[in-house]
Amino acid sequence: MIVMAAELVRTAKGESGGEPETLRFFYYIAGTGGAGPTTLGTSLLLLGEDVIAYDKGSEIKLKPYSGARNIDFGKGIGKKYVYLMNLPEVKSTHKNLGLPTVHALFGSDPFIWNWGMETFANFLPSDLLRDKNVTLKFAECVDPFIRVIDGIVGERVAMRIDLESSNGHTTTGLFAHNNLSVSVGYAAAAFALAVLEGSTKPGVWFPEEPEGIAIDARKLLLRRASRGVTNFTMNKNSGM
Repeated sequence: MIVMAAELVRTAKGESGGEPETLRFFYYIAGTGGAGPTTLGTSLLLLGEDVIAYDKGSEIKLKPYSGARNIDFGKGIGKKYVYLMNLPEVKSTHKNLGLPTVHALFGSDPFIWNWGMETFANFLPSDLLRDKNVTLKFAECVDPFIRVIDGIVGERVAMRIDLESSNGHTTTGLFAHNNLSVSVGYAAAAFALAVLEGSTKPGVWFPEEPEGIAIDARKLLLRRASRGVTNFTMNKNSGM
């Protein structure tokens, strides 16, 4: 996802005639994507954190699971509601890609999950939500119910990135797969191959940094990571 964002920014600088300004990350998974209590537990922990976002260069703090937006994730998935979440790529892409405005939103199916997350964010103390023992224990207790729901709604995953430049030109990157765990496996393998092939520099880097993945190796990595997808597009007009 972050490598997709880096490619959108690089392309926009060379083709759009404007300066990249606003980056929006949108994520969707059906149920827990087959990950069960892991996804639920980490999501609950994030509800205990302020959402860090950037607006015209200034860091702002927003309420978790607020700011609902109805986003079109393309064929096979369609429009889904997503909500603000505190995700690390917001801060790293603001810093490393030089985007003055960045935020990220996340949503799930069925809609009752989103209602539940909103309720937890609004009414449970943040200290309780940040307690890893409490949230993971709760996730384990409801795991049988989660598995049933996952069996009904499936394990689809979709990610969309919108990049807006100073001249109003907006481009989109979209990734969708029918199985979250399979898509994660392909992505991990793509990064491992990039390391083995010398497309990274020694040390610890963010994926969007050239030292993390060389610019000329990004397209190959994305092609490998998108194996088996139901939809993968880059640098499309957002209206498409």
